[in-house]
Amino acid sequence: MNEIVNWIVEAVGAMGYAGIFVMMFLESSFFPFPSEVAMIPAGYLAAKGEMSLWGAFLAGAGGSLAGALFNYVLGHRLGRPFLLKYGHYILLKPETVEKVERFFEKYGPVSTFWGRLLPGIRQYISLPAGIGRMSLASFSIYTFLGAGIWCGVLLGLGYFFGENEEQIRPVLHWLIGGVLLVVVYLFYHYRKRPDAS
Repeated sequence: MNEIVNWIVEAVGAMGYAGIFVMMFLESSFFPFPSEVAMIPAGYLAAKGEMSLWGAFLAGAGGSLAGALFNYVLGHRLGRPFLLKYGHYILLKPETVEKVERFFEKYGPVSTFWGRLLPGIRQYISLPAGIGRMSLASFSIYTFLGAGIWCGVLLGLGYFFGENEEQIRPVLHWLIGGVLLVVVYLFYHYRKRPDAS
């Protein structure tokens, strides 16, 4: 396992910020690429002084936004019927489209922020936003904020725990659980507000 981690760290270091951007673009679009592979090693390299923490953050969050915009445009230009019929060619199942549509309908445009923190929703929440013609400015702001939180969390893990896979994995599980609890609380709080739609 340590050899695999070392290889990933070396790959991220060799590709630099452009590599982080591309990896996070893929993770945020339809390609099933785990964000942890890019961001945790970047945090570790930042701790060693081989990469700027802010540079890695901007590359990661920027790549996430670019990938999300790609999906937004797909939803906006192609529409729901096309994605349901031909989505399987880009690894997009009809049940996935329907799942994120229900999530978007339940929580509204702000779901593009919350959705960035939820596994299984994060990559595809942009599609119903595009299909529903959500404001591009609002979509971009919510997406960048949500993606920024997730990138910051992963960078922090890499920065403080380094390349020790055995330490990172259990912390990541606890962290995801904590994030989910916070998201549920914020959803509940938001929905109780009188001005919430």
